[in-house]
Amino acid sequence: MTAMSPNPTRRSLHGIAELVLAGPQFRATGEIMLRVAEGGFATAFAPELRFDGAAVVAGEQRIEAAGLSYADIAARAGVVAGEPAGLYKDGSGAAPDELVVLDPATARAILDAFAAGDEALRRFAPDAERVLWPEHFDVGITIEAVNYGVAPGDDHVPEPYAYVSPHTAQDGEFWNLPFGAARPVRELGAATAIHAFFETGRRLAR
Repeated sequence: MTAMSPNPTRRSLHGIAELVLAGPQFRATGEIMLRVAEGGFATAFAPELRFDGAAVVAGEQRIEAAGLSYADIAARAGVVAGEPAGLYKDGSGAAPDELVVLDPATARAILDAFAAGDEALRRFAPDAERVLWPEHFDVGITIEAVNYGVAPGDDHVPEPYAYVSPHTAQDGEFWNLPFGAARPVRELGAATAIHAFFETGRRLAR
């Protein structure tokens, strides 16, 4: 996987995950992992924050994100916006004073893909901890030196896609990208088909 191409909604969702959820969580607990939640995504540790597709939810507050800066959203949620500093080089590229842009259809496609991917990963490896990582903004797991997950789109595939990424190079037509194999979620469809793609990848990975 690689840096994301400039899709404003994808960048904004990534920015919310990184600056408003993961950054404050890291400063409070030392943990950056997020999780897929109903309708969107959420922190895995304190502070308890969730993005529901249009708004950041903090306790009884529901803060509509579009048109606000990450700093404003965070302040209303009672935290300070900022990435988990010093942990990785890549990320959303968003700055705290940048305004959030959300196209509802694009956001829903990404969040629905995360939900389907999370369900597929649960079926594929029930005992593995599924993590939404703030660096690359993908939900995934690693089993026996192979990464499995769903990403929202990037320079390789400009739409949400499922991937199988072994830690060693692979040969064969299944492996269609430099990092392994990827298929658009739009083509795979439901979690059952994503699960089947993961199973094929596990069988073919050397």
